[in-house]
Amino acid sequence: MEPKVLIFADFHLGIPNIQQSLIREKKFIHFINSQHDLKEVVILGDLFDFWFEYKHVVPKGYFRILAKLADLHDNGVNVTVFSGNHDIWLKNYFPEYLNIPVYHEPLIKEWFGKKFFLAHGDGLGPNDYGYKFMKKCFKNPFLQFCFRWIHPDIGIAIAHYFSRKSRKTHQISDVVYHGNQEWVYQYFEKKSIQLPDIQYFIFGHRHLPIIKSNADAQMVVLGDWIHHFAYLEITPNDVQLKFLEQNYEIKN
Repeated sequence: MEPKVLIFADFHLGIPNIQQSLIREKKFIHFINSQHDLKEVVILGDLFDFWFEYKHVVPKGYFRILAKLADLHDNGVNVTVFSGNHDIWLKNYFPEYLNIPVYHEPLIKEWFGKKFFLAHGDGLGPNDYGYKFMKKCFKNPFLQFCFRWIHPDIGIAIAHYFSRKSRKTHQISDVVYHGNQEWVYQYFEKKSIQLPDIQYFIFGHRHLPIIKSNADAQMVVLGDWIHHFAYLEITPNDVQLKFLEQNYEIKN
């Protein structure tokens, strides 16, 4: 069996309710348990629909997937987690309790002689200045300190309310494909010139499976683990975007 790296994105565990979220969680664990010769598992952001770490409290639930990721690490599989725009407040829980690093900025990794640029994807590319300003606010240590003083029952309820509101706003844009006008594609075009030694640029966030190439590199947007159950499989001989249940149309 060939060694492999698997990359996932956008689980948004917690939505739309506990029951359906748990189905996705169990499906991921069953899939991972069926894999052999895993070298690394990467979660490219938005594992949770909301996550905030108080000093002594984290959101309840998600025990199965947290235990599975820790088990992978304890058995010699590298596990890498990125924060997304919904779990931007991932901090010390993963490194301290699971021994799993969390990255908040793009990262370059090399597997099997190929170089990969990895990023969740939010806030990249041109325009969207409103979101970029809001993201800076979310990252502000003083504002995080203030939020931490809100009782968790209230703070998490507020966060879920705004998450649902944002999701309703973006439901249509998540399925509409804009071709070369996709902001992530424009970012890829610019970045592939700046980083000519990178062969693959991998993103999440968009919730739409997209593969596009230029003369020097290939861009892959993963889709999600809500509707598409998509993952990127990297082996010494191939890089493939795959779907757990059925083939979805990949935009190109």
